[in-house]
Amino acid sequence: MSNVSIIGAGLSKFGRQNGVTGREMAVTAIHAALADAQLEWPDIQVAFGGSDGAGLADTLVADLGLTGIPFTNVKNGCATGGSALVSAVNAIRSGQAEVALAVGFDKHPRGAFDPRPEDWGLDLGYGEAGLMVTTQFFGIKIARYMREYGITDATLGRVAAKAYRNGSLNPNAWRRDPISEEEILSADMVNDPLTRLMFCSPGEGGAAIIVASEAAARKAGLRPVQLLSVAARTRKFGSFEVFSPAVQGHGRPSSVSADAAAAAFAMAGVTPDQIDVAQLQDTESGAEVMHLAECGFCKDGEQEDLIASGATEIGGQLPVNTDGGCIANGEPIGASGLRQVHEIVTQLRGEAGDRQVPGSPKLGFTHVYGAPGISACTVLGV
Repeated sequence: MSNVSIIGAGLSKFGRQNGVTGREMAVTAIHAALADAQLEWPDIQVAFGGSDGAGLADTLVADLGLTGIPFTNVKNGCATGGSALVSAVNAIRSGQAEVALAVGFDKHPRGAFDPRPEDWGLDLGYGEAGLMVTTQFFGIKIARYMREYGITDATLGRVAAKAYRNGSLNPNAWRRDPISEEEILSADMVNDPLTRLMFCSPGEGGAAIIVASEAAARKAGLRPVQLLSVAARTRKFGSFEVFSPAVQGHGRPSSVSADAAAAAFAMAGVTPDQIDVAQLQDTESGAEVMHLAECGFCKDGEQEDLIASGATEIGGQLPVNTDGGCIANGEPIGASGLRQVHEIVTQLRGEAGDRQVPGSPKLGFTHVYGAPGISACTVLGV
């Protein structure tokens, strides 16, 4: 398969933006990506994008320009952005286009997500029992994991505090005020052991990535970041996931994140210990803890000492969520996966400013996870 590079990356601001629609955030992100690639909208030959609830991505052409390009809507939960990127990469590799766009955006109302069981193939009784409340799933999963592998509340507090510190260095983040571990741990309990300040919130934002063939990237004369792999997977039997929080079969539950990460590493021909900077889904701080192991960066239970040692800080052995992750940026479902890719591109180019990982990182990794058990991962390099 032909090599594919990222030649442009753009973001809107994240967080509450009164009077700004999700579509407008998407257009802002696309214009930023075009400027980054030194291209104009007519240079884009094919596009893929989506949101969970802020509109149809293909209708953005009304604001961008009616050039007649194929523009396909993608809706795949938290993996919407990653799935749009998979589609854009496949368009390049198939020869359909030389330059392609992936965009994701959302503008969620205040309060928790309110999914309907019938939309997820579940009986109404599932919702009547209160099991559609996603915070319950996250609490159940990390509580079980903590008992099994000796993870403490202090580690959950450290992960969230890191997110707020990193967010304070990110001009596009929603939450830009550092919060201490003590305040995080003593905040109102949402679902034991997770307090209010350990969770991300449904948010607002847009992100766009432009990918190109090897020939088009050379012609552009920019500093492309090579997209070494991108992989998306759905859950297998026995997985312990949102809206299916049960252990089925025997032995350890399977993990869709582990499957997607393993596929991405195999495609790229690299191993987790070679990664210099990573973005891991942190819907809440327990998720980052578990995803460190599920994506292959440590063994189960090693997170306690790893995080306490500072290894996942910006100056550590494996910096994780250097932009503040979902905890600091919020979770606009369509945009989150591409926000992660934008941050890794920024880090590999050495353009992250105060949050720049030292030592000229060469390899980066992104991972997004969402209901009802879907994951998308990438490996990027320079």
